[in-house]
Amino acid sequence: MCGITGYIGRREVPVTLLEGLKRLEYRGYDSAGLALLNNSEIIAIKNIGKVANLEKKTAEQVGLNLKNGIGIAHTRWATHGYPSVANAHPHLDGGRRFAIVHNGIIENYQVLKKHLEEQGVHFESETDSEVLSHLIARHYRGSLFDAVADALKKVKGTYALAVISKDHPDTMIVARCGSPLLIGVGDHEMFIASDAAAIAGFTRQVIYLNDHDLALVTAVKADIRSLDNAAVSRDISNIDWEPEAAEKGGFDHFMLKEICEQPEALANAIRGRLDVRAANTRLNGLNLSPYELARIQRIVIAACGTSMHAGMVGRYYFEDLAALPVDVEQAAEFRYRNPIIHPETLVIPISQSGETADTLAAVREAANKGAIVTAVCNVVGSTIARESGRCIYLHAGPEIGVASTKAFTCQVSVLLMLAIHLGRNRRLSCQAALELIAEIENIPRLVAEVLESREHIAAIARKYAQAENFFYIGRGYLYPAALEGALKLKEISYIHAEGYHAAELKHGPIALLEERVPVLALANDLPGKDKMLGNIQECRARRSPVIATVTDGDADVSGMVDDVIRIPRCSQYVAPILTVAALQLFAYYIARERGCEIDQPRNLAKSVTVE
Repeated sequence: MCGITGYIGRREVPVTLLEGLKRLEYRGYDSAGLALLNNSEIIAIKNIGKVANLEKKTAEQVGLNLKNGIGIAHTRWATHGYPSVANAHPHLDGGRRFAIVHNGIIENYQVLKKHLEEQGVHFESETDSEVLSHLIARHYRGSLFDAVADALKKVKGTYALAVISKDHPDTMIVARCGSPLLIGVGDHEMFIASDAAAIAGFTRQVIYLNDHDLALVTAVKADIRSLDNAAVSRDISNIDWEPEAAEKGGFDHFMLKEICEQPEALANAIRGRLDVRAANTRLNGLNLSPYELARIQRIVIAACGTSMHAGMVGRYYFEDLAALPVDVEQAAEFRYRNPIIHPETLVIPISQSGETADTLAAVREAANKGAIVTAVCNVVGSTIARESGRCIYLHAGPEIGVASTKAFTCQVSVLLMLAIHLGRNRRLSCQAALELIAEIENIPRLVAEVLESREHIAAIARKYAQAENFFYIGRGYLYPAALEGALKLKEISYIHAEGYHAAELKHGPIALLEERVPVLALANDLPGKDKMLGNIQECRARRSPVIATVTDGDADVSGMVDDVIRIPRCSQYVAPILTVAALQLFAYYIARERGCEIDQPRNLAKSVTVE
């Protein structure tokens, strides 16, 4: 959460910083600010709300065309302190010699703050981050690098940090521990960002910092060291997608663009991974021999939110196709409950960004317990991908909308291919694998068919846009799809939506059903449909309007529901992907009808990089 960007070089510094912030706004948009050096003085400009507010204020105060300089900037997702100008970053020390921007949480900030206040330091904000600016000032003895290092040695918690000083106009110090930060390498210029999306339009070469890295950055080099001042070497990586991929491309919202990109994203996730000749899948990031695969006795999936719902679909895949027992763990609980992990356990952390703090903690706990760890991530070079040691990338391209869409469908597709791979190492027959491979090849085309129903789904959404409560119910492979559909609706439309296994209705939730509470029933023509028809009748008996997803050509459901969303005929293995694509559209059009901020829903940020 929160977005950081920084720049040293010959460009117009305010413009460059603001452009980076606009590309990072999905990480937080409660407030924003920047700090520049001008005539040997630090100028800090901050404003509440979105980056556009900051841009207007910057133009009024200093203009946008200051060249040949240095600056740092931040867009905030509030943790400590409500959104306000005082709580916005950057934070300065009392003498205005140092300015910092920070993402993360300083867990011992209260102790540090009390100690500093006893020394006469005055704090202007409620944030934990401001402690850092004052600590650095207290430790400064002429070396900015040493001052930052000494300050960070007193800190407990997580940070991505960028620091500038009026006494060092050509130098920026950056550091990371638990929150993502990278350095973009240009021609006599350097960029700092918490996400490659912020700098992809300026440079394609990036250096991903590891935890406890501290870098002295000038316009011509980045000298990376440890907190103890030992030299550290980090490779330069290349951004593997075009900057235009992070633009709206003519769509009204990133979310709709990314929903509509799913056929292409799925094709990229699948491409080169289906081996018809061997009746198997090829997953190069897995890096496990047949012998090592055969030793796996159990799978644990660790994830949060949408990624956890993908993992729940994966559980069905691994148990049905590979005959392996599977646990799906909420990643935030994984390390705190001392999970039972053996060397024969395959732990699969799932994260779109590869920076989710709780999932990263699960990776480290699993590695400490000797598990085989293989991540499923979208962002190349992300921390989870690097620390897992093995990673199967989605290749879905950048996802800017806060509500994840194409990442989910690609995650589920990758998990299906991994289940086939593990199954072929066990008892999955050649013929069964070939049938599944043929289905996977058709996924992009089938999702495109779902997207052709956009106008029909939009019309249904208009009918129910004023509902304040919603139930989603599903069974089997579509139970996780019901959870994900409900999550999408509540994320972007602010409608209270609950996803349930359909059998759970009569165990309590049915008490809430009445004519103002619509139910979206996933009634595709799959195993368990007959039971779902009974559940639909139970809902109608309580006068709840019922919308159903049904398989194209199946007339069994149509006569007993109020509205129908048709899904192309497919097996239970592919049905969650197609059905969730339709539910994403349904949520999008309801949110649009309600006038909601779809790409930047209130209180949310794209990457949860703090616990």
